[in-house]
Amino acid sequence: MKVILQQDVKGHGKKGQMVEVSEGYARNYLLPRKIAIPATADAINTMNLKEKARKAEEERQKALAQETAEKLKECQVKLTAKAGTGGRLFGAVTTKEISEGLQKQYGIEVPKQKLVLEDPIKSFGSYQVKARLGYEITATVYVSVYEEK
Repeated sequence: MKVILQQDVKGHGKKGQMVEVSEGYARNYLLPRKIAIPATADAINTMNLKEKARKAEEERQKALAQETAEKLKECQVKLTAKAGTGGRLFGAVTTKEISEGLQKQYGIEVPKQKLVLEDPIKSFGSYQVKARLGYEITATVYVSVYEEK
């Protein structure tokens, strides 16, 4: 029996896929628990429309990520921090501070989870921070840390 999965089913397929399962498994397990629906012509058409919409949304998100990467090339985020002797910072500059700096200075919104610091920023100077924007698109954010006066 052909069914369209409404959830991921281990060993059978992912949500939205049409799979062939035994009649008893479908009738006694998948259908009563609403894990799958029978693959009628209507359901197949709906599945195709949802897949097309999902692909269009994915393309839009990918284009948005590419556009953000292009904007980040020209940005240099300037941050200030308090420091002790020898130019060492009290604490470290975090991805949250970099994300907020991008938002305030350039109006570019990059979630802090997408910024990757190789090592913590604990002294003044210029740094390059990678931004993983998704869909295998990465950009470099240039960060300059100055002493707070």
